[in-house]
Amino acid sequence: MEQIAVIGAGTMGNGIAHVFAQNGYKVNLVDVAQASLDKGMATITKNLDRMIAKEAIDEAKKEATLGNISTYTNLKDGVSDTDLVVEAATENLDIKLKIFKDLDEACKAETILATNTSSISITQIGAVTNRPEKVIGMHFMNPVPIMKLVEIIRGYSTSDKVTETIMGLSKKLGKTPTEVNDYPGFVANRILMPMINESIETLYNGVAGVQEIDTVMKLGMAHPMGPLQLADFIGLDVCLSILNVMYDGFKNPKYAPCPLLVNMVMAGKLGVKSGEGFYDYSESRKAENVSEQFK
Repeated sequence: MEQIAVIGAGTMGNGIAHVFAQNGYKVNLVDVAQASLDKGMATITKNLDRMIAKEAIDEAKKEATLGNISTYTNLKDGVSDTDLVVEAATENLDIKLKIFKDLDEACKAETILATNTSSISITQIGAVTNRPEKVIGMHFMNPVPIMKLVEIIRGYSTSDKVTETIMGLSKKLGKTPTEVNDYPGFVANRILMPMINESIETLYNGVAGVQEIDTVMKLGMAHPMGPLQLADFIGLDVCLSILNVMYDGFKNPKYAPCPLLVNMVMAGKLGVKSGEGFYDYSESRKAENVSEQFK
C-alpha cells in the first residue's frame, strides 16, 4: 500500500494527510474547494514547523512530508490510482453516502475505502457500494499527528483481510489501532458523548457552573481537560450530531441531547470554531474565560 487519498482538507483530513505523508506515503488530498486545500496545507506546514521547534523532526523531514502531498479538487483525478481512500468529510450521512457511491465508481476494484466517521454506521456506508467487504472505519482522534488511538470499525461485511491490512497500516503510522464492532457511537463516542451530555445537563440544571464542572473532572478524575471545554474543542454541532445518531440508533432516552446543547447549536455557539461555546475564545483559544451567558 503506497498511494493514499484523503477526502476533505478540514481539521481531521489535513491531520490524516499529514500523518500518512510524514510516514513516507504518497497522499492525494482532495477537497471541492481550493481555498480549503490551501488552508489545509497551511495547517500542515504550521504543525510541521511546531515539530521542528520541538526538535521532533528536522527541515529535511518537513520538506519530504510536504513533497509527499498533492492536492486535487476533482474527486476522480484524486482517487483513480490509489490503494486506500480515507474519507474525512463533514459528519453528515447523506454527504458520506454520496461520496462513497462516487468513490466506488472512481476507484480501482481492489481499493480499500475507509471512513473517519465518529458515529455513522460502517455497514450502512458499505451498503451503497459494490465492495462492502472493502469498507471499514478508521476513526482517528484529534489532533491526528499527536493522538495515538485509531478506532478500527468493522462493518457487517468487512472482510478479515481488509481489517488485518488496516490494523497493520495503522501500526506503521505509529498509531495504536483498536478493533471494535459497528454499533452507534462505536466505543469512543458511546462512552464520551453521554458524559459530555450529562455535564451539559448538570450545568443546565444549575448544579454547578462551567469552570466548577470542568475543575471537578480535571482534578477529581484526572481528565486532561474538562468535558465542557472538550465539547467546545470537538464542536457542539458535532457533539449534537453524534448524540442524535446514537439516540436514533438505540431509541434510548439516555442518549437524547440536552435542550441547552440543542439551543446553543441553533444559536451558532459551536465552541472554539465559532469563537464561543461554554467559554469565550475571542481573546484566546484557551478555555480561560467563561462565556458571558454562563457567568
